[in-house]
Amino acid sequence: MREASLRASVAAASVLLLAGCSISVPRPATTAAPSSSPKATASAAAPAIPRGRAPAETFDVDTRQLRLSRGADRPLPVTIWYPDADAGRFPVILFSHGLTGSPDDYAGLLEHWASAGFVVAAPTYPHTSRGAERIEPLDVINQPADATYVLTEVLKLDRRAGDTLRGRLATDRLAAAGHSAGGITTIGLFSVARDERLDAGVVLAGSALGVGLGFVGPPAPLLFVHGQRDSVVSYASGKAAYDSVPWPKAFLTLPNGDHGESLRRGSQAFDMVAESTLDFWRWSLYGDPDAKRRLPKDAQSAGLGRLDDNLG
Repeated sequence: MREASLRASVAAASVLLLAGCSISVPRPATTAAPSSSPKATASAAAPAIPRGRAPAETFDVDTRQLRLSRGADRPLPVTIWYPDADAGRFPVILFSHGLTGSPDDYAGLLEHWASAGFVVAAPTYPHTSRGAERIEPLDVINQPADATYVLTEVLKLDRRAGDTLRGRLATDRLAAAGHSAGGITTIGLFSVARDERLDAGVVLAGSALGVGLGFVGPPAPLLFVHGQRDSVVSYASGKAAYDSVPWPKAFLTLPNGDHGESLRRGSQAFDMVAESTLDFWRWSLYGDPDAKRRLPKDAQSAGLGRLDDNLG
């Protein structure tokens, strides 16, 4: 897709995105390169889900900052949440924040994932984050390339002498997730800017705005989570993206959900969304069959959601 058409389609919804793409979440008291020419079509073959078990224990979580930059005008500071464990290799999830948001807004959710045995790397994007010198909604089209760059740099830590994460990253078990504009970024990583290293993805209140519905490359299971009362990114647009996915997929509908309340720790649906996404990761990245069996029950907890399950 040409950049001009990408910019035109993103511009059509930039006002809505600016109105409320981010969430406001209080911080807790404690706290191989993709192909440059994506395949024309996606493979509908079954994804290569490993057979295994996710860790049963709950880990303490540490955080660290990584200073990255993809060129002089694209600083990409990265917050990393990781299990405080002496041994083991953990799958890596690249998380993208919403417009005018920041990684810290999602700390409750990302810490929850990390405590279960995942390393979560969340860049702060240069022109769509809160506090940026200028907010440019159209810059979302550049973020899939940013995300791929960040993932590449984070994976290098697994081989860096003396680094805290040396030998701790499962570099063959990688995923992407994001909220709102970060959900668009995530879809882009499976479509127009396909990163073929990615094994799975979670799209939170996202759509294919600006990145298209042309999912390409090797099959990767995707989980969509969307509120039916979302007034920023419409439920219908999220469902349209889901319907176009040719791979194993699931759609978690929040009948009373808005654009981001369910991602705020302490909200009514937070625990349900946190556990549903976590069991999806346990299955898609660890190959844990019990986690997959729990997912429908997670999604219907307390009658707060319903799951369209086509994971196979």
